[in-house]
Amino acid sequence: MSYEAAVHAQAIELDKMSLEMTAAAGAGHPSTCMSIGHIVTVLMFSAMRYDPDYPDYPTSDRLVLSEGHAVPIVYAAAAKLGIKIGKDPENRRALKVEDLKTLREWKSELDGHPNPMEGFPFFDAATGSLGQGLSVAAGLGEAARIDGLDRRIFCIIGDGESREGQISEALDFVMDRKLTNVLPIFNCNEFGQADRVSAQQSADRIKAKLEAYGFDVRTIDGHAPKQIKEVMDEFAKRSGDEGGKCMAVVAKTVKGWGCPSMHGGGWHGKPAEGDALKRALAELDERRVELTSSLVSSDQFMIQPPQEMPDVTPKTGEMPGFGQMMKKLDMESVVHSGKMANRRAYGIALRALGQVNDRVVVLDADVSNSTFAEMFRKDSALADRFVECKIAEQNMFSVAAGMSAAGKIPFCSTFAKFVTRAYDQIEMAINSGANLKIVGSHAGISLASDGPSQMSLPDVAWFRAFSAMRDHRGNPGCYILQPSDAYAAYALTAVMAEYEGCCYMRTLRPDTEFLYNDESVFNLGGFEVLNEGRDVLLVAAGYMVHEANKALDLLDKAGISASLVDAYSIPFDTDKMLDLANANGGYVITIEDNYGGGLGGAMADAFTDSGDAFTLHQMYVKRIPKSAKTPAEMLKMCNLTAQDIVQAAMKMLQVA
Repeated sequence: MSYEAAVHAQAIELDKMSLEMTAAAGAGHPSTCMSIGHIVTVLMFSAMRYDPDYPDYPTSDRLVLSEGHAVPIVYAAAAKLGIKIGKDPENRRALKVEDLKTLREWKSELDGHPNPMEGFPFFDAATGSLGQGLSVAAGLGEAARIDGLDRRIFCIIGDGESREGQISEALDFVMDRKLTNVLPIFNCNEFGQADRVSAQQSADRIKAKLEAYGFDVRTIDGHAPKQIKEVMDEFAKRSGDEGGKCMAVVAKTVKGWGCPSMHGGGWHGKPAEGDALKRALAELDERRVELTSSLVSSDQFMIQPPQEMPDVTPKTGEMPGFGQMMKKLDMESVVHSGKMANRRAYGIALRALGQVNDRVVVLDADVSNSTFAEMFRKDSALADRFVECKIAEQNMFSVAAGMSAAGKIPFCSTFAKFVTRAYDQIEMAINSGANLKIVGSHAGISLASDGPSQMSLPDVAWFRAFSAMRDHRGNPGCYILQPSDAYAAYALTAVMAEYEGCCYMRTLRPDTEFLYNDESVFNLGGFEVLNEGRDVLLVAAGYMVHEANKALDLLDKAGISASLVDAYSIPFDTDKMLDLANANGGYVITIEDNYGGGLGGAMADAFTDSGDAFTLHQMYVKRIPKSAKTPAEMLKMCNLTAQDIVQAAMKMLQVA
């Protein structure tokens, strides 16, 4: 049997399986699946180098399905090939055809959209929120370049999806980084969900755009096996050649290929059931007879194995203390000054981390001289592990998710305000189990003169939603870290690197006084008691710890004995925090430099869950701020000064 006939027969079989499994599930996108049936067949049965028994082997070629709703076609191929599935790498089993009927069931590994954390390790990241897959693929490609691995990364993207701005960011990034090991494949089936795609997303227009970016573009019939194979063979020759030209494929396809009854609009996200299913299956049988008179099995193809993983032990070691690192950098005078911006300490910590841990990579979005991530890049031994993403934050976080899937520990930094542009990408990375470290500098209102367009104000509340749930490993979905000084920022950067999961750390623009030293210990979920009193508990984070510290003397003069906690982590040790609150008569004031729903919300939840009686007053930013020349003016504008804290305590305690 010819290769072409074998591909046609196998693709038709996969198409039928996609129809049947989505019908059993009562949901899914079979018409989209049929548009990429031939492409998936060539990739998974022929072009890709991998081992079905070890689908996440570190040197395997990778497939990122950006249009994640088409995942049933990949599940069908995986079942035919017996690709191993399961959450526990030690107890995986071969996927069987009969397993396909469990699509979208609660306890099935076959989720409605791709997610490796649900037990399908053939994929590297959760996709389906459109526009993100090419960035993930670029991250995988970048990690392979750093590691010197001959991996090919294939990414299938929908034509309608290509309108997402992140696709443009990713295309720029692939060209900037000369990632010739990444192949974007645009599935141009001409239909979106509600109607035809825009003329701006036509195959010809997508080709022209890709050529304008600098890609060598190949337009093919996405149902012609010979054309698909030829372009994959050409990509294989070029992959990894940094002096070569990046390739892209525009595949003209038919949504609902092989089933005239399912062509056109009206079938997106709609499984064929009953008579419609019987008719579609019969149409595919007729198509198979037209194209080949023989049946075929996966035995007709040969999957090439991946290269052996090089026997390289990653370098890991203990970071030097902050003082020792400052001495090494000839910056002891800064230590003697008694204050420093903790964003600068973050950059110093990155440099120290990079020198003792080969897995650490650093990504920044054109602000590394402000976030101080440039400290990492300026070390010539680390420069290859610094990835400049330019002003494209959404792409940066998805690239980091791809690099995480390749075994890296990615630290992503930008202004905290611009982190908000990538909330969707960060959520998808958390869903993927990405080991993502997010650092937002210039956080909160202490930024002052730049005004609210540069301030992060709802960020703590958003990330706190993830701190309140559990990820696939059973840990908080994200830790929020708010260091109040340079020592804390330095130490917490190291703590983040040791933790397998997502962390978000806020750093500050202004210099702040040192509160700690190299003997201080910081842990995820921890907090520090800076002062012990008996009348009221002040719980502050980040910059506001310093303002609350000022309030202690004023409260003492007013005859009020206050405790002060630096709540540098959310979540925190609830039991210990409740003990402190009880030791202060149950009176608690939270102080934070962001909108509500953050630290105060976390304390309120803890009190509510305890069932005990507490009195809580939350102090946070309750208006849209404007520019002010100094942080002190900004605190006054937002009623968050030390005097405001004193007045709140006196009112709470009914002190005249």
